[in-house]
Amino acid sequence: MNRWLVIVLLVLGTVGGLHAQEPDSLRRDTIPKMADTLAVDTAGRQADETRRERRQRERREREAQEQKQTVFKDSARLALEAMSVRPWKQSLMVPGWGQITNGGWWWLKVPVIYGGFVGAVLVFEFNNRYYHDVLREAQYRINNNHAIPPNTKFPYLAAGSQATDRLVAAKDYYRRNRDLTVLVTVGWWGIQAVEAYVTSMLKHRWDIGDDLGFRISPTLLQQPPTSLAYQHSPYAIGLKVGFRF
Repeated sequence: MNRWLVIVLLVLGTVGGLHAQEPDSLRRDTIPKMADTLAVDTAGRQADETRRERRQRERREREAQEQKQTVFKDSARLALEAMSVRPWKQSLMVPGWGQITNGGWWWLKVPVIYGGFVGAVLVFEFNNRYYHDVLREAQYRINNNHAIPPNTKFPYLAAGSQATDRLVAAKDYYRRNRDLTVLVTVGWWGIQAVEAYVTSMLKHRWDIGDDLGFRISPTLLQQPPTSLAYQHSPYAIGLKVGFRF
């Protein structure tokens, strides 16, 4: 009887051990299958998305990010920016127009601007006239063995190669000054446009009050150290000037 009981217990223990050693099919099968399904879906979406669609999606994401970082300006700020930009554009089109728009000392600035243009025109005409006169004189002398033209404008220049060389050098001098006058005129045009822009910025972007003044008050100035410092006071009486604007 005891023998059969021991055999039955051994059989039951063996069956239980074999059942406990059976692998867990749920953990082994379902998790890899879920991962495989996710990988297949991602690969399918990437395969279905064309290059054009990917660029469109990236552009939409970039635009959405830029909209989050955009700083919106109110109507007053936009009006001030427009008022500060308009004068220099007007001065580029018509010199002095931006100064009139800015107001202030425009009645003094506009004559100075046009005075500069008038002076540039006079200098250009002077150099251009002498350039052509000297050029004709030099060409005649070169073509006629350095002879003096019949109606010469330079009778003090005798016939010869040295006088011709002097005329060629003078011709280059007047031509250089004429061309430089054109560059100076263009620069003057740009300077008056810059002046209109700076004045508009100071007028509309920065507050420059009329309360300008200065204050003078006594103060003590520290003396620099010297070899004879022990014989003098370390401080001296002075004046302090303070500006208020």
